[in-house]
Amino acid sequence: MTSRSNNILSGALLGLGIAAFADETIFHQLLHWHHFYDKSTPAVGLISDGLFHAVSFFATVASLYLLSTLRRRGDFHPRTWWGGLLTMAGVFQLYDGTVQHKVMGLHQIRYDVDLTAYDWTWNIIAALLIAAGVALLARSRVAVRA
Repeated sequence: MTSRSNNILSGALLGLGIAAFADETIFHQLLHWHHFYDKSTPAVGLISDGLFHAVSFFATVASLYLLSTLRRRGDFHPRTWWGGLLTMAGVFQLYDGTVQHKVMGLHQIRYDVDLTAYDWTWNIIAALLIAAGVALLARSRVAVRA
């Protein structure tokens, strides 16, 4: 892999880890709005949350390991790395809000309320994260050519 792709991968893994951690911590644990999988018992929901948290933790550890390797080799490019992080955080959130919430119906953001404002907010934030990340990735590609 190239230095650029390793920077993107490291940032993307941390973006995934951060987005999943924020979702898990805020919506699953603090607000108790949903579990990763709500189509069964609360015990199954807790197990699914634990597995979800483990995956996000391993993504974070892998990202930081790769980041330390990039920095040690002098190959760390902050703009490219941040572009990967923001893009993946947005992709995760958009995937969660569309595929998991709507297509698969694994869970909703919240229950027993009108979801319109929640869904729009969730997906607009995702789109903004993706747009910011893609813009950084495009600018980092131009900066490398210059």
